[in-house]
Amino acid sequence: MSETSWNLSIIVPVLNERDSLEPFIEQMLPVLIGCAPNFEILFIDDGSTDDTLAQLKVLNRQDARIRYVSFSRNFGKEAALTAGLRHATGDAVVPMDVDLQDPPELIPEFVRLWREESFDMVYGVRASRPEDSAAKRTTAKGFYHLFNRITHSPIPGNAGDYRLMSRRVVDVLLQLPERNRFMKGLYAWAGFKTTGVPYQRPSRHAGESKFSFWKLWNFALDGLVGFSTIPLRVWSYIGAGVALLAFLYIVVLVAGVLIGGRDVPGYASLMSVVLFFGGMQLLSIGILGEYIARLFIEVKGRPLYVLQESSEPDNSHLPAAHDHVVSGHTTPEHE
Repeated sequence: MSETSWNLSIIVPVLNERDSLEPFIEQMLPVLIGCAPNFEILFIDDGSTDDTLAQLKVLNRQDARIRYVSFSRNFGKEAALTAGLRHATGDAVVPMDVDLQDPPELIPEFVRLWREESFDMVYGVRASRPEDSAAKRTTAKGFYHLFNRITHSPIPGNAGDYRLMSRRVVDVLLQLPERNRFMKGLYAWAGFKTTGVPYQRPSRHAGESKFSFWKLWNFALDGLVGFSTIPLRVWSYIGAGVALLAFLYIVVLVAGVLIGGRDVPGYASLMSVVLFFGGMQLLSIGILGEYIARLFIEVKGRPLYVLQESSEPDNSHLPAAHDHVVSGHTTPEHE
C-alpha cells in the first residue's frame, strides 16, 4: 500500500444530532486532510426524527466525501456501527461519536501506529470521565471486571467504540452473523495486534446522551450473555450445592426422629425453605430465559437493520444477504 493510495473511513452513528453535525465536520476535515491522502466520513442515521437526515443531504451535496445511509427506524447503535462497517470503503476504519467527546486530534496517532508499527487495532482509552457520576464510573468498572473474569475475550477498561481498525479486522467482524451484537466484545474477539492510546475525554459539544441507565443495563446484560455461558453453568454447581445441603438437612431430621423420637418442623422454617427454593428456581429460570430469548431472535433471522435511503442512489455498496436495503423509500419489514 503506497503512501498516497490508501483510504480512511470515519463511521459516525447519529440519532437526532442536527446541531452537532456542522461543528463535527469543521473539526474533522482539517485533521483528516492532514493525516490521510483519501478519506470519507460516513454518517449512519439511526432513524432520527429531527432534521438530521436533511442536514446530512446538504453536507453531502457540499462535499462528496461526506456520505450517509439512513435507517427506516431506530435500530440501535450496535446495528448502526455494523452498517457503517459494511458500507465503509477504507483500508482502515474509525468509528466515533458525533458529540466530539472522541477528540479528532487522536486520529493521526491512530494512523501512525497502524501504518508505522503495524497495529491492526488502536483504541482510545479514557484517562478520565469527568461527566460521569460516581455511580456510573463504579458500575462501569464493576462490569469490565466481571466481563473479563467470565469471558475468554477480555475487553480493556474505559475503552469505547473510538478506535482504528484495519481492513482485515473489519472483514472478520463482517463475517460474524449474530444479531445481538455487543461490539466491544466483538472487537476483542477478533484479536490481532492491538494497543491503546490514553486521552482526556472532553465535555459533550452539543445535544445529550441517548443512553439511559436502563439502556446501559440491557447493554451490559447483552455483553455478559453474548460472550459467556458461565451464568448458565454456575447453576449446575449451585444446584449440586443446594442438593447436598438438602440431603444433610434430611439426615439431621431423620436422626432427630430416630434418636429423640420427636419431629417439630415448625411453620417458620418450612416457609423459609419454600421461599428460598422458589426464589432460586425463578432466578435460574430467568437466566435460562435470557439465553432462550437470544436464541429466539437469532433463529428468526430477521435483518439487522433496514436501509431507507443512502447517498449512493445506484446502491453501489452491495449489502450482505441479511441486510434489507431500500433506496429512496421505505418498505415494511417482514415480521
